[in-house]
Amino acid sequence: MSVAHPAHRGSILLEDAQVIGQSSWPGRQYVLTLRAPRIAARAVAGSFVHLTCDEHLPMRRPLSVQRVDTRNGTLEILYKVIGDGLDRLSRAAAGDSLSCLGPIGQGFTPNPARPLALLIGGGVGMPPMVFLAETMLARAAEGFRPLALFGSEIPFPFQPKPSTLLVPGIPDGAIAAHPLLEDWGVASRLATQAGFAGCFAGYVTDLAAAWLASLDSATLARVSVYACGPTPMLAATARVAQRFAVPCQVSLEEFMACAVGGCAGCAVEVQTPDGPAMKRVCVDGPVFDASAVFPPGAP
Repeated sequence: MSVAHPAHRGSILLEDAQVIGQSSWPGRQYVLTLRAPRIAARAVAGSFVHLTCDEHLPMRRPLSVQRVDTRNGTLEILYKVIGDGLDRLSRAAAGDSLSCLGPIGQGFTPNPARPLALLIGGGVGMPPMVFLAETMLARAAEGFRPLALFGSEIPFPFQPKPSTLLVPGIPDGAIAAHPLLEDWGVASRLATQAGFAGCFAGYVTDLAAAWLASLDSATLARVSVYACGPTPMLAATARVAQRFAVPCQVSLEEFMACAVGGCAGCAVEVQTPDGPAMKRVCVDGPVFDASAVFPPGAP
């Protein structure tokens, strides 16, 4: 069965997803693994699912996809408990069934003309960046070389490890990395103001700016930026991208009701060639060109 606003009918599926399991991390963060083969087969980096958290709770919750395994038909979701719905979801156990709509939204568009990809994730904005890193790894023959920078003010939802992958331009002492990406051979670094060992002391956007500032003009011409996280972080990312004149795609985080384009409750103003327009984050996004959402000169 497919469910969607008419413009997207046929692209969004409704599937009873089986809970395979979930792991918990400090700060009430959870990684949930679901078996939903049809949705997993169509998901792309930046798309999300609209998940029923409890049979007694009518409103679904939009959650970003972190990884998919198309062979096993599974998808992985990282979320942080905020509110009653996600609190109930945290109690889901292996074997439970959850109604799942997805995959929803326009994902990131990797640009082979600018294969040096700077991936920036903040908080629960990290999952799409993991998915995008894996996507680019699979497209390494096209020249993609991602660098992932993650920021969090609570403990990371994974066990950081010291990186053995040298990244020129990264400040000395910033050696903590995402373990999965490190194992893949994808360079990553972590940023925080919470004093976690091995992390860059500051905002993740400051770390991004430090790396970009180390590049010459020829190298910058091969860089593109992709980001997901809270709105202030995305606005700061857009300003950094504008400062260094590199293209940037951002995935917006918005409250959603239907998440399939019907209610327009998640609409945001976006600059278009024809002037400002209201776009629905759920199906017109969540990924937009950063300069359209955060135009140059905007606060």
